[in-house]
Amino acid sequence: MEDTKNKLTMVVFSGELDRALAAFIIATTAASMGMEVTMFFTFWGLNIIKKNEGSLHGKGWMRKMLNMMNRGGTKRLAMSKLNMMGMGTAMMKKMMKQNNMYSLDELIVLAKESGVKMIACTTTCGLMGLEDADFRPEVLTSAGAAFFLGEAKESFSTLFI
Repeated sequence: MEDTKNKLTMVVFSGELDRALAAFIIATTAASMGMEVTMFFTFWGLNIIKKNEGSLHGKGWMRKMLNMMNRGGTKRLAMSKLNMMGMGTAMMKKMMKQNNMYSLDELIVLAKESGVKMIACTTTCGLMGLEDADFRPEVLTSAGAAFFLGEAKESFSTLFI
């Protein structure tokens, strides 16, 4: 078995605000401790790294419908619990601001500045009709499951959020 490195690899599968915040807090903290961090975004986790002003497109009516119902972007993420038709999300954002906590957008920028690699899953992108241009500039590239497994194999810790 190969030696593991001072490395954290994370699958970000969930696209809810609270889970996204947890993923980026862990990622930026690990990076600040000198760890190499890779975040692999797949399925609903891709919503976190989509541009807020993203366009609606896709081949075929099903992809267009999916992209219309699933716009993504940090401004559209809801809480996983106690969303209360958006009121819970608004309250969380207000409390974060009152406590001088970074917003999700600020955490994403901080992650990039800290060397965190953000990767979009090519398989899911193909399924959902997403292209590199649909993602924030902080996203490094897109890659498949084999890339993630290679990163995870070398990592001290692997998380699924």
